[in-house]
Amino acid sequence: MTTTPEHPVPADDTPGVPRIVPRPTVPGGPPDPVAEAGRHQEPSARHAAAGPADALPDRSLHGDRAVIGGRVDHRAPAVDSPPSEPGTAGPASTERRLLGRLLGEDRLQLGAGAHDRLWGWLGPLLVTVLAGVARFADLGRPHALVFDETYYVKQAYTLLKVGYEARWPDNPNPAFEAGNLHTFLTQADYAVHPPVGKWLIAFGMQLFGPASSFGWRFSVAVAGTLAVWMIARIARRLFASTALGVIAGGLFAVDGEAIVHSRTGLLDQFVMFFALAAFGALLLDREQSRRRLAAGAARVIDAGGELGWSSVRLGVRWWRVTAAVLLGLCIGTKWSGIYFLAVFGVLSVAWDLTARRAIGQRRWALTTLGRDAIPAGLAMVTIAFATYLATWTVWFRTPGAYMRQWAVQHPGEGAQWLPPALRSLLQYHADMWHFHNTLQTPHPYAASPLGWLVQWRPTSMYYPDSVSGLDATASQALCGSDRCSQAITSLGNPLIWWAATAAIVVALVWLVRRYDWRAGAALVGIGAGWLPWLGYAHRTIFTFYSIAFAPWMVLTLTFVIGIVLGTRDDDARRRRLGRWWVGGFLVLVVLVSAFFYPIWTAQVVPYWFWRLHMWLPSWI
Repeated sequence: MTTTPEHPVPADDTPGVPRIVPRPTVPGGPPDPVAEAGRHQEPSARHAAAGPADALPDRSLHGDRAVIGGRVDHRAPAVDSPPSEPGTAGPASTERRLLGRLLGEDRLQLGAGAHDRLWGWLGPLLVTVLAGVARFADLGRPHALVFDETYYVKQAYTLLKVGYEARWPDNPNPAFEAGNLHTFLTQADYAVHPPVGKWLIAFGMQLFGPASSFGWRFSVAVAGTLAVWMIARIARRLFASTALGVIAGGLFAVDGEAIVHSRTGLLDQFVMFFALAAFGALLLDREQSRRRLAAGAARVIDAGGELGWSSVRLGVRWWRVTAAVLLGLCIGTKWSGIYFLAVFGVLSVAWDLTARRAIGQRRWALTTLGRDAIPAGLAMVTIAFATYLATWTVWFRTPGAYMRQWAVQHPGEGAQWLPPALRSLLQYHADMWHFHNTLQTPHPYAASPLGWLVQWRPTSMYYPDSVSGLDATASQALCGSDRCSQAITSLGNPLIWWAATAAIVVALVWLVRRYDWRAGAALVGIGAGWLPWLGYAHRTIFTFYSIAFAPWMVLTLTFVIGIVLGTRDDDARRRRLGRWWVGGFLVLVVLVSAFFYPIWTAQVVPYWFWRLHMWLPSWI
């Protein structure tokens, strides 16, 4: 085959995968506008233009290199590439080279071919179907209120009926499970979490009937299934690899903690869902804003201007607005969403900072502060707060809701500058804050957050005595053994969680030593969802809270899987060995998930079979 600029030789002889080649220097040719802009910058800005494209450089797994001002930059992906318009042999445009600098060639090539576009949608769809089967199969089993469903399902039902969480008489669960749903009292109950998650549970109950245990769990199953699709698409964009996207989605599809939370009507599933959706929106904002930045900067450079304070305006960033709304809903489910708002806000601004630095913006730090950081902070906090406040609309409109009349009943108390309704809500929040900081009720499955990453003390959500206590004849008929077990154990697939915990160490090394922004992006969700709980180790908390950051455990593991698979620059033997290692690991993960699936889904099994799953004494 004849090698031409229009048809570069594939890097690994794979059709459709172009090799990134440096832009040739033509003696006496026109100067490179990107390089010329860099020569006239102050020293710090000139260093920035030649340096990493991200906080951490936008370094591709494929080791592409950039040509800046006639020299090879071994730290960054290529800014030069094959011509952006087929059929032309000239150099790439300024905008195209800036895009290579800001996004990396792998991201620009993502979806360039029909095959990759097809599998970019079909692959995530297939693992989502797998997730749906694992989550919806016999979703109504057991027909009993599991663990904290005793609070949230009944609260969701009374929200539907009277608009607030009503109190129930003593021992209401047997009657509720039997379909006698109208035993709740007229007094409002003290609900310690905002209403969003309970309204979502109520939606499923409205569709399938409040007496249906399938209806209790329908919304969490939908959220858990969609989360698999989101992770696959997010990982594809984050790592610029369709294969890694499908691997990430597949890992989350078969993880035990993700399956259990998709089959149990608790709130933490929705915290995870909204936080993950917000992260995906910010990832889209990162790409969109960098494309706008490249286009704006190219116009200035090509016109011979300098990249000053007002040179490039990014306009309204709708994906960032979307992320703020989603984070408001996350906080409206549980207050732990506040940490995701704070961390994701800082991450988004850091991406802006490094983008402006990468294009050679003069005084890029001050420009980012004035044009990006302060507006972004104000917008995201304001939008998230407004969204959160809107989630209390029914509470505002329901006179009988808990503490709704507090301001009327306590004149002269509280924040007098607020209207009565907001004063009542503020006092309610003060009471909730006190509850969450002082909760110290002993529980056999309470677990320190130090052990969450390795699933040291998983939460047993369901293990009824009535199954294990059957007589020998009944047990033989039910499970083929003298003793039976029926369990729901919120235990992540051990191979996934143990490998992901080890992957955190590798990702930290890549972040610190190689300045890989993707490692930082994968780790931030763990930081937001896990680290704050270390400050609450004194109160009663559980390992199942880790579902909130489980997607980022999977993304961190997928990042390291990408390292193991190797790059196009590696020799064939190295890459083949990497595929064998990864393929073997994935097969073991699937086998372990199949082994644990019965104790994630309340299947009736022999006691000895259940006991085989208790690999550690702390799991019992």
